[in-house]
Amino acid sequence: MNLGMILIWLSFIAGIGAVFSDYVQHQKNNTSSTLSRKLEIACLVMAGFSMLLLMYHLYTVNASYSYVYEHSSADLEWFYRLSALWAGQEGSLLLWAVSILFILKIVEHTDAGRLSGTPLMRTTRLISLSVVCVFMGLLVLKNPFSAYHVISEGSVEVTNWNPFVQMYNVPYGQGMNPLLRNPWMAVHPPMLFLGYAAFTIPFAAAIGNLLTHDNRWESISTNWMRVAWLFLTLGIGLGGFWAYEVLGWGAWFWSWDPVETSSLIPWITATAYLHAQLRYRHGEYGFIAPMLAVISFIMVVFATFVTRSGMWASVHSWQDFTAESAIIAVFLVTLIVSSTILLAKRYFEES
Repeated sequence: MNLGMILIWLSFIAGIGAVFSDYVQHQKNNTSSTLSRKLEIACLVMAGFSMLLLMYHLYTVNASYSYVYEHSSADLEWFYRLSALWAGQEGSLLLWAVSILFILKIVEHTDAGRLSGTPLMRTTRLISLSVVCVFMGLLVLKNPFSAYHVISEGSVEVTNWNPFVQMYNVPYGQGMNPLLRNPWMAVHPPMLFLGYAAFTIPFAAAIGNLLTHDNRWESISTNWMRVAWLFLTLGIGLGGFWAYEVLGWGAWFWSWDPVETSSLIPWITATAYLHAQLRYRHGEYGFIAPMLAVISFIMVVFATFVTRSGMWASVHSWQDFTAESAIIAVFLVTLIVSSTILLAKRYFEES
């Protein structure tokens, strides 16, 4: 039985259930749903366990799984086998989703005393969980535990949907892309993804402010924007050293690669937000501060689309344009349209 594949499905279902049950409960009697909290924990536990399970398969080179076959091999050092988790699209999305869930639990416990049960915290939580559901949905469509199995004709194919097939024993993995076999590989991508995950909270809190007019959103947003800015800064800097050593860009660490540039834009907007929030506490920038928090996250999703769409030539590109790329594009457009409407409403309210 393919336990990892089942865990991905159950985590996605639990995430959807957490969002839906809390929304329905709130519509009925304006209270939080206990079931939603339990489903959120279940989503975190199952997604986290599936990530650890995938890392175990990568470390032991269980190449019956297509993701392991494509990114791990016995000749790799142990830390390369573990860092293969973020060497491909499925593993990196799983890391991203688990990071958001973990950060959300921290937010709920650190701010629960003041804001638990408020419309602001409920909105922040539901938006964050909705983002997780998008990523888990992508993992359902392209499961990191897709496995090789023998079909009736004797040939081998990959199954993304049947967890009960007898997996074909693949004796070896093809290993990691040679460009990724560098010590910076172990630290550069996770720094970026932790930063990307942290951007979710300021975005969700800013949308909560736009919907509820609760100015306490800034106390949630600013600390996590600082965390996001720190990890993104580290990720971009470490990526520069990686490019300098591996890609031979010469005496400079920046080459305006499309993916490289798309990761710089949210760093700029996050820096602008951190400056704006200093004046927000004095009653200024009531429109600009939430706008910058929203734009920062939208730019993170745009950077994800650039990386995974194949529409821009880049050394970072994962693949050509696929159904998963289309879903990210739809998600991006939805964010832009809905955020623009809310920001326009706030702008005209303050005019």
